[in-house]
Amino acid sequence: MYHNSINVIGIMSGTSLDGLDLCLVKFNNDDYSEFQIIKGLTYPYSKKWINKLTNSINLSNENLDLLDKEYGKLISDTINKFINECGNPKINLVSSHGHTVFHDPKNGITKQIGNGKIIFDNINTDLVYDFRVQDVKLGGQGAPLVPIGDLNLFKNYKYCLNLGGFSNISIKENDTILAFDISPVNTVLNHYSKKLGFEFDKNGTLSKKGVVDIDLLKKLNKMKYYELQGPKSLGIEFVIQEVFPIIDSALVDDYTILRTYIEHIATQLKKAINENNEDKILITGGGAYNKTLIKVLENKLKCHLVIPEKEIIENKEALIFAYLGLLKANNKINCLKSVTGASKNHSSGQIFRKL
Repeated sequence: MYHNSINVIGIMSGTSLDGLDLCLVKFNNDDYSEFQIIKGLTYPYSKKWINKLTNSINLSNENLDLLDKEYGKLISDTINKFINECGNPKINLVSSHGHTVFHDPKNGITKQIGNGKIIFDNINTDLVYDFRVQDVKLGGQGAPLVPIGDLNLFKNYKYCLNLGGFSNISIKENDTILAFDISPVNTVLNHYSKKLGFEFDKNGTLSKKGVVDIDLLKKLNKMKYYELQGPKSLGIEFVIQEVFPIIDSALVDDYTILRTYIEHIATQLKKAINENNEDKILITGGGAYNKTLIKVLENKLKCHLVIPEKEIIENKEALIFAYLGLLKANNKINCLKSVTGASKNHSSGQIFRKL
């Protein structure tokens, strides 16, 4: 163990609404790239909270402010429960991403709820939160934010791919990194799995029953987003306004929708990278468990797919937000202009500190 270490909790809520991911990480205070995951847990949302977060995009400003505070209380209660389940270790810092309600950076809009003041008051520990707003104000996409963690914590992989609510990828060349959102993933797959009576496509068993509908696949692949060069990012608005109407206009069953959409995910990933046989791609996020999706990716890609241990699959984003918070707390750069398109590299996030 490190002679000089610091304990940080990272918290992530993804757009697929699985729940709150909390990860306790011990960092080497002399070299933050050296870390140990002490414990990671996911606290699933109740149906009540799934409905609240799903409908948050439709709320008035006043009601969204109320939800922001209520959600901050939920986050802080979950943090305290998690610390207790970890055996009440000393926590030096908490880093909370919050839950994204709006993300429309081209119009200067991004909104994450999870009120920092309420979280801070209830946990009485230094807190970093609100990571995206500053980058958007600097002309950036405000996303993706994890690439600096991919660059410094997972140095052995040219590609780091996250298959969550959306797929996003980091592409490393020497000491530089590019990153962007590729396509929606579980935001779409979960939606159509629910139509079949399941919360998600466990192990890819539902999509395995379908076939690829060529006409639907062509229409999905023609969406204008895929013609854009990075930096670029996606929000739930894109899914609602662009993806669902295309799929819902197709006269096919839900199994075929799922299988066709998996083909679409794989097609866009193949298009997004310039791979060779020696490259390694680290795959994390809930989509790593979708056997149909992984099999299609294996058949379509030349590079070596690496599915890491469960600890990394399930905790990588929360781990990296712990890292981002640690960088911010020390006024170090945690947001890269090469990734987001901002006017400069910067240290993003708001901080509450104990006196």
